[in-house]
Amino acid sequence: MQEVIEALNKAQQEAVRHIDGPLLILAGAGSGKTKTLTTRLAYLISEVGIDPLNTLTLTFTNKAASEMRERASKLVPAYSSMPLLCTFHKFGLLFLKFNIEKLGRANNFVIIDTDDRKRILKRIAKEHSIDLNIAFVSSEISKYKNTLLTADEILKKAELPDYRKIATIYKDYQAEITENNLVDFDDLLMLTYQILEQDEVLRKETSNRYQYIMVDEYQDTNELQFKLLELLSSEHNNLCVVGDDDQSIYGWRGANIRNILEFSERFKGTKTVKLETNYRSTSPILKAANELIEHNSQRIGKKLTSFKGDGDSVKLFHSLDESLESKGIAREIKVLLDRGVSSDEIAVLYRINALSRSLEEGFTKEGLPFKLLGGMRFYDRAEIKDMISYFRVLSNPNDDFSIERIINKPKRAIGKVTVDKLKKAAFDNQCSIFKFIKEHDLGTVVSKKAANSLKEFVQHIELLQSEIHHSLHNFIELFEDTIGMKKYYAAMVDGNERVQNIDEFIGYFREAITNTPDLALDVFLNDISLQSDQDNIDENAITIMSIHASKGLEFEHLYVIGLEEEFFPLLGDGCNMEEERRLGYVAITRAKSDLTLCYVDSRFYKGQRKRIDKSRFLGEAGLIQGEALKISKVASYKIGDLVKHKIFGIGRVQAANKSGQEYKLKINFGGNKKEILSSFVQSV
Repeated sequence: MQEVIEALNKAQQEAVRHIDGPLLILAGAGSGKTKTLTTRLAYLISEVGIDPLNTLTLTFTNKAASEMRERASKLVPAYSSMPLLCTFHKFGLLFLKFNIEKLGRANNFVIIDTDDRKRILKRIAKEHSIDLNIAFVSSEISKYKNTLLTADEILKKAELPDYRKIATIYKDYQAEITENNLVDFDDLLMLTYQILEQDEVLRKETSNRYQYIMVDEYQDTNELQFKLLELLSSEHNNLCVVGDDDQSIYGWRGANIRNILEFSERFKGTKTVKLETNYRSTSPILKAANELIEHNSQRIGKKLTSFKGDGDSVKLFHSLDESLESKGIAREIKVLLDRGVSSDEIAVLYRINALSRSLEEGFTKEGLPFKLLGGMRFYDRAEIKDMISYFRVLSNPNDDFSIERIINKPKRAIGKVTVDKLKKAAFDNQCSIFKFIKEHDLGTVVSKKAANSLKEFVQHIELLQSEIHHSLHNFIELFEDTIGMKKYYAAMVDGNERVQNIDEFIGYFREAITNTPDLALDVFLNDISLQSDQDNIDENAITIMSIHASKGLEFEHLYVIGLEEEFFPLLGDGCNMEEERRLGYVAITRAKSDLTLCYVDSRFYKGQRKRIDKSRFLGEAGLIQGEALKISKVASYKIGDLVKHKIFGIGRVQAANKSGQEYKLKINFGGNKKEILSSFVQSV
């Protein structure tokens, strides 16, 4: 064991040898956090003599838990008993199996999956005559549970009618699953917390059982997980968390960066160890990452140094548009493959999923094998399939397969029963569904409401067909006004992304008819079919993925596309620039030795070709200069810095926010918290 510890660097050794009290391991990208965490677990068991049953190690994924369990078992091959190393939700499941009876429920509960949950919610919504997107309702209820909000509390707080409707569904939903002894994914933690919070004896007993608790990827924890950890460590405070505030990129799904930023405040006497030696990337890559993230004020602060040392400079790839960008990247990758580079060592990342369309097209044309990780291929997405189905019906109204897909999108009160009746009637009359709707009396087949909707559907299709023959350019405007696909998808939980995908498709269509004015709709559709049909792809393929999906991965040769304002970073309402910057940091630090950042002069945006500015991140990373760049001023002070004030004395910075030409600092002067302008303090 000593040899293993001595092979670690000094910071890693310091973290491993810390035994009692709260410990924050601030682990930079590629700094060996998993190695440090598993070695510490092995050290506690084999060197300190802690019973494995008194340890608890929590992760976010089964894969991470499995990897850590395997590594730890190699360091301590002969356990007298197995340490508990699992995901948060697996821990909740195990706890509830033994303790759910304290809530008056039997321990033979059944866990329901997301689809089961949506089916129940859909039925309850129908019972209340509530017409809301069920995916959105499910997502909101998940948020409520993970912030410990009850339906009654939401009903009291909600100002908008839709949220009061959701609270009504939530109340009935929770009552129903409780009555039927069902548990959803969020309940695994929420019910565990409720039991521990209500039963002080059990809380003490559970905390004393797990004397040493470790948490991986702590920057991704949400409010409920933090509160649960508070209870679990309440009797001893031996809580070790490993994470990187600079890689907190899941705020949109509930992760709370304050959990890691304020850890030392919440847990008194915290020891902080910074792992700043990066074993993955070369110095030029880390220099760009360090300079970029320095522009964030909401961070504890650290600086990565490269174990590998010097390497090639970060390259910039400038193209006129996305088509030339994808062709250029494809050609460069071909050169790499010809040199013998394995395709598994090559990846292309993007911030917005819609950007994958041009990459997929470019790679397919060049015959490059690729796999889309962490998402659907562009033409496999539901909203794009719907658009293509509409275009197919416009080209050939007798396409029953496509008619079935889009006849109730957007919703026209035409359900499965109605569609089945139409199919039978069309079959009996030996004609297509469209022809039957157009030429026959529907009154004897479907309800009056459905009949009116179907007749209107036919009128819309014929109106659009007429415009196609007149002007393809005008047709696309009329299409949205008539059908309303963007409006339909905008109401969904991930509506913004779906609308972006539709805009990308429309933009591609516009470009096609601009380049070929006499383009026929069926020819356009056939071209799409060829582009989206990538046969015989083996595992040795270039990876295309979003930056979110890339976290935790690494590649020898990496391209990041879309480094333009409004694409990366995203701009507008709800945009968190510091989280956008953290995404940039994550993207850059996926590269081992060869990093290329790509930007274009124009791109399709909201269905129109638009000239765009290069990303401010290129300037902030020290890679390019120019007046057009919006380079932010680097904050002089970071969270955790010690500062001195002439009146209040020495304090610690808790927050730093831009205020005019300087920063307003929130400083804790020994319990006396003040907001002071940065020019009135100095570093200690």
